[in-house]
Amino acid sequence: MLSGAAVLALAQGARAQDPAPTPDSRFPIPGSHDFWFTRLMYESGDWDVDQRMPSNLLDALIQYTTLRVDTRERILPLADARVLEQPFCYLAGHKLVEFNPDERRNFERYVRNGGFVFVDDCNHDIDGLFAKSFEREMATIFGEDALQKLPKGHPLFESFFTFDGPPNTGFELNGWGDDLVHDYLKGIEIGGRLGVLYSNKDYGCEWDYDWRNKRFLAEDNTKFAVNIVVYALTA
Repeated sequence: MLSGAAVLALAQGARAQDPAPTPDSRFPIPGSHDFWFTRLMYESGDWDVDQRMPSNLLDALIQYTTLRVDTRERILPLADARVLEQPFCYLAGHKLVEFNPDERRNFERYVRNGGFVFVDDCNHDIDGLFAKSFEREMATIFGEDALQKLPKGHPLFESFFTFDGPPNTGFELNGWGDDLVHDYLKGIEIGGRLGVLYSNKDYGCEWDYDWRNKRFLAEDNTKFAVNIVVYALTA
């Protein structure tokens, strides 16, 4: 885990080079990077969604922070023991989330031992299959009341940029999914620290565009991704 001082300084000057992230099953040499993005494969659903999203998240980290960022997306089966070595994991989809025993065991072990998983419901639907089945999995692993709404004053919202709550997505505002604007995120805390951050807001789709087109946006909508990563590394 990095100290706050190691990541909270804004990057000075222009970037040395722009990222061109590509999926890669290899992993960095220990100490060569502060952060790498790991997507979790799980057997029951469509884990390989929003394939351009990691590029945008990694670009934002390079643009705004001094983190040494590996620009390749990592992909690991949830049941793989190497999951336990990752600084950050991403799990998303539209369909059923029903972990097998090895996946369930690894997920719990990773979270209880200081890991961080960002989970995104691509349906943007609190009554959809992904949401219902994922929440049922979390209740099975961590208990019925483990998954709770985060207060607006949670440190996540001030870990780098300052937000008054979770930013809305265009999918919410345009009526995608359950046609609701979700003004909250949920999470599971272990020892006072978030181990699971859960969104029904479909951030993955919101950030799923060519990172080079970000310059055309009036406001960079990936800034909240920086907060998520900085919290995961420093909390």
